[in-house]
Amino acid sequence: MKHIAIAVFSVLLYFSNASHASIKVTVNGMVCSFCAQGIEKSISKLSATKAVLVDLKNKVVVIEPREGAQLKEQDVIREIRDAGYDVVRIETIPQTVAQFREEKKATR
Repeated sequence: MKHIAIAVFSVLLYFSNASHASIKVTVNGMVCSFCAQGIEKSISKLSATKAVLVDLKNKVVVIEPREGAQLKEQDVIREIRDAGYDVVRIETIPQTVAQFREEKKATR
């Protein structure tokens, strides 16, 4: 019985973390705060977007989906390319935008 409880807890923990998964995009061409602001505005227009963080120094954009929504990578790529920038890499990360921001602060 104890093993079943641990297994159930592990599954619930996995799915609760998965619901907080964000998309991290490495972007070429961002050189100023105006660039960052333009990308943030474009990505924020997507209906599935809850929060956006543009890390200009590291050329990274982190996008967190709304609760119950799923961000489509092709939509994110299209918005960034339409804004005039190149997508170098796109990946899913387990952190929310707030968690990513806090991790960056801690490493400074």
